[in-house]
Amino acid sequence: MPKQISAARRTSLAGLLTATSLVLALNGCASYDVTAPADARADAPAADSRAQDAKARGADSGGDVDCRKAKCVALTFDAGPSENTNRLLDILKENKAHATFFMLGKNHIAERPAEVKRIDAEGHELANHTWSHQILTKIKPDEARRELSRVQDAVRKITGKTPKLMRPPQGRTDEEVSKISKDLGLAQVLWSVTAKDYQTNDSALITKRVLDQTERDGIILLHDIYKGTVPAVPGILKELKKRGYTVVTVSQLLSPAKPEPGIVYRP
Repeated sequence: MPKQISAARRTSLAGLLTATSLVLALNGCASYDVTAPADARADAPAADSRAQDAKARGADSGGDVDCRKAKCVALTFDAGPSENTNRLLDILKENKAHATFFMLGKNHIAERPAEVKRIDAEGHELANHTWSHQILTKIKPDEARRELSRVQDAVRKITGKTPKLMRPPQGRTDEEVSKISKDLGLAQVLWSVTAKDYQTNDSALITKRVLDQTERDGIILLHDIYKGTVPAVPGILKELKKRGYTVVTVSQLLSPAKPEPGIVYRP
């Protein structure tokens, strides 16, 4: 759990965390606690909160988003980059939206360094989805560490930056995965909205599923590797804007808190 959570917040979260642990237990997974974006923001160090306030007041704030006040939702894409990523980046640029890309290493980062560079250059967030999409809770700790560290090394070699976020394949994590993530400087990010776009190429259905599930502080999970997904993005962005949402990266959603290595974030 986040450091120094207030007693009141622990009380308010107790039911949610119990339910979360129960669901995971029923699915045969190890239980773990999650931290919601709003609670991360509320528990941010006072100095970081003051810095965020000063930035928001500054004339040169450059449109920085304060998700303590704005109705934010984080947009994330897993398993790329792919042959669809450049079109996706075009769409995001046209809509002045930014996203977090949880990238795979094998056949993706390794084969498409130009797309990785472009993701970074255009202000999106680089993140880790393991090297070969192995389920981290089902392999030995040393293998799990390699799955994550190889992506860290590859992204750093291409961009000079090291990811600070990771998404475990299928959302499966446990105490050992959390320890490895902490050692590698990676916070864990799950999701609250899924279009299950791996099941369908119907862009209209993908759009509907996203919009039906989205609420403030949500984290949307999509995949830029499937044919129906990228064509759905313009409609998703248009409707989210109409509903008053600001689309942000995961780190923007958590700010002024900084992602804490090892911690599991989920709305």
